[in-house]
Amino acid sequence: MLKKYFSPRLLANLYIAIDAVFANKMRSLLTALGIIFGVAAVIAMLAIGNGAQQEILNQIKLVGVNNIVIKPIVEQKEEKLNEQAGGKKEKKKFSPGLTVRDVNSIKSVIPGLARVSPEIILNTSVIQNGIRRSAKLVGVEPMYFDIYDFQLADGQMFSAEHLKLGAPVCIIGSALKSRFFPTENAIGKSLKVGPHWLTVIGVMRERFVSQNSISKLGIRDFNMDVYAPLQSVLIRYENRDLITAEALRLANMRSQGVIIIGGGSTEEESEEEKNNYHQIDRLVIQVDETAKLQSTAEIISRMLTRRHYEVVDFEIEIPELLLKQQQRTNDIFNYVLGAIAGISLLVGGIGIMNIMLASVLERIKEIGLRLSIGAQKSDVVQQFLFEAVMISVSGGLIGVVLGVTLAYLVSMFADIPTIISFTSILLSFGVAATVGLIFGIAPARRAASQDPITSLRHE
Repeated sequence: MLKKYFSPRLLANLYIAIDAVFANKMRSLLTALGIIFGVAAVIAMLAIGNGAQQEILNQIKLVGVNNIVIKPIVEQKEEKLNEQAGGKKEKKKFSPGLTVRDVNSIKSVIPGLARVSPEIILNTSVIQNGIRRSAKLVGVEPMYFDIYDFQLADGQMFSAEHLKLGAPVCIIGSALKSRFFPTENAIGKSLKVGPHWLTVIGVMRERFVSQNSISKLGIRDFNMDVYAPLQSVLIRYENRDLITAEALRLANMRSQGVIIIGGGSTEEESEEEKNNYHQIDRLVIQVDETAKLQSTAEIISRMLTRRHYEVVDFEIEIPELLLKQQQRTNDIFNYVLGAIAGISLLVGGIGIMNIMLASVLERIKEIGLRLSIGAQKSDVVQQFLFEAVMISVSGGLIGVVLGVTLAYLVSMFADIPTIISFTSILLSFGVAATVGLIFGIAPARRAASQDPITSLRHE
């Protein structure tokens, strides 16, 4: 088969190179060590980098693309009494908090917004067939699921009628479905969420959330949430914007600087929830273009500050910028790792050149014998180039196996996501073969330059 594509002289040189490599197995293996570890390092490092890249993309999906997140601040120093220079006490300005009215104003005034999604998040418990589990009730609009790219595994989304009437319906996470309806269809069943019964109309597809995402980005475990229409939560559960006797009492106590530790709330509510006067717990705004993120956030900040009577009781975050900064850090990390792996390949190439040069000195008599019986200098060059390339290619193959194994072990024992791509394998293997060719040229030319008569006399 090879005779069709290669001349007999070239094949003869190849066979001689193969015999020389197998005749010195240990030396060939030691020569290939640099290539082996270099290729393994390249594949393993690129696998770790690709895994980190994929994790960042997953985090972007979790926080949404081009999003601005507005969160209310419950505890404020601005609400406390302030001692002035003259000894007088001055009350800070009152703020209505983050409300649906703010949401409507943002929608109507600020251009270039793709989606606006308010959220109300309540800590509650879910009961069904005597099984009780703590969970979060999240009041949302259908736009919420579009922003986070959430999909239903079963059932249907909230309809316009559900939103308008505040219907007692809900969509549950996959973990709650497994907990309360492990062997049956959850659609149409009822769950007691807090004090009210809600009918399940949909089940969310399972969404993987790593502990890293939960801690760094403040993301909940979405699989444990109960989603209800925003209007349903405002009507049936809690609307902090309503003026009630209890609300007036708490507002009065806040204005007087009294720390509120009670107040007629349920036992499950925390102190922060009792002091919370914001109607909306979270507002996510998606911008059309990434370039407009920062400027839109500044406009929203000024607008809300005016609407809240100069009281800054909210904070604005841009998760996309945090993720880009993290991606930049990972890119630098990958560059460093790639440089280290590249140096390993370079050292491996230098090792091949050194060993091959030493091999030339050891085999001077062999080289002289070949030249004296009619071999040309090009034959000697080809023989030593073949040897160098064979060593580097075989080292590259072993390195590929070792690199894939290392990536798998890192993923399994260090809990670091790794993704092995065909491109990284092809790149590292190609570099290994090229290194063998380049660093084999000098020894091959050195061998071909030997004088036959002097070589035969060499002891």
